[in-house]
Amino acid sequence: MASDRVGSGDDVRRAHDDHPPFRYPDYKSTMARSPERDMVTVLRTLSERTGPGPAWSAVEDDDADLTTNAGTGGRAIGARIVVTGRVLDAHGAPVPDTLVEIWQANAAGRYTHWRETEYDAPLDPNFLGVGQCHTDADGIYEFLTIRPGPYPWGNHPNAWRPAHVHLSLLGPALGSRLVTQLYFAGDPMLELDPIYCSAPPHSRHRMLAHYDHDVSVENWATGWRFDIVLAGEHATPGERQDD
Repeated sequence: MASDRVGSGDDVRRAHDDHPPFRYPDYKSTMARSPERDMVTVLRTLSERTGPGPAWSAVEDDDADLTTNAGTGGRAIGARIVVTGRVLDAHGAPVPDTLVEIWQANAAGRYTHWRETEYDAPLDPNFLGVGQCHTDADGIYEFLTIRPGPYPWGNHPNAWRPAHVHLSLLGPALGSRLVTQLYFAGDPMLELDPIYCSAPPHSRHRMLAHYDHDVSVENWATGWRFDIVLAGEHATPGERQDD
């Protein structure tokens, strides 16, 4: 089923050739889970395009701080980073009131998940690895978190995923969603990663966060900037959407 882009206020669509294909042989699980038939477009009414929004997502200010755990009262282990940027539409205008959710591995490259049992890396009791916030009137989001570690995965021999952060953006309607991944510029593992490389070469740089000294907090955290463009010729690659 086709999906609208997040926070859309026009009819600009995300270009298919900017995003990973459904089937990418080097990313082996796509060969089993990709659709075998053409996607079907389901026409939506105005109410389905504009609401209801994600009413389940009550957001508190501390939800954007992944370095603290209210349950334990402790701080996460690892290099602290500030990740911030703007959410923009196809014309470069800011998109306010968008729910941005992130999830990631800890500094050792392990997720806090009951199925995470194959990688013998330590869990951090003070790091849950999930956070959320809303963009402000200028389309700005910001998280304080830990730089995630790389981890092995079973795609091919000696396969390692580069450090990355998963992002989900939800707009005014349930069908308005973008799911993508943030990588760190300069990571030598990027060109070895089939997931990163499944995006067309001309659009991969749009998934890279860049160090920004103005965002860094003295004696506390390094700063990384990652702008997200929802549609148009500069769209951030994500799960492909057919129209």
